[in-house]
Amino acid sequence: MSQKTIHESKVEVITRMFPSDANPAGNVFGGEILKQIDVVAGIVAHRHCRTNAVTASIDRVDFLKPVYVGNALILNARLNAVRKSSMEIEVRVEAEDLIKGTRTLTGTALVTSVALDEDGRPTPVPKLILKTKEERQRFAQGIKRMNKRIREKKHNKIGRAHV
Repeated sequence: MSQKTIHESKVEVITRMFPSDANPAGNVFGGEILKQIDVVAGIVAHRHCRTNAVTASIDRVDFLKPVYVGNALILNARLNAVRKSSMEIEVRVEAEDLIKGTRTLTGTALVTSVALDEDGRPTPVPKLILKTKEERQRFAQGIKRMNKRIREKKHNKIGRAHV
């Protein structure tokens, strides 16, 4: 299995927000922002594994500030960690006021994607080459979160079996 750096799959996507993306007060719908988070995380996953990848979970979504009609929505996404077939992707969401030229951090999210083979089964992904102390720290934290998600999923399955 090959190895890749985090830089090889990171993505920045910029899109403009229109009235159809917002409520009557001009605030962009959270659902629209979630959609954009899912899209950009999917691009990161596909770039890393070069096969089909699906979203397994989106957690720890924080909407910090509103995004308004006319803003440029800027999404920066990067891998934090990989396991056998899964990848944790961190997405930072900013809004840029194109008139003032100011950027505001408006949200963050953690997305788990799973690579799939041609038959729709989980398939191994390339390992990460970690070059910096920050990358090693993010990887360790990401693996802890991924392991916690797996434990919770197993616990929830067992809990439902007894209902």
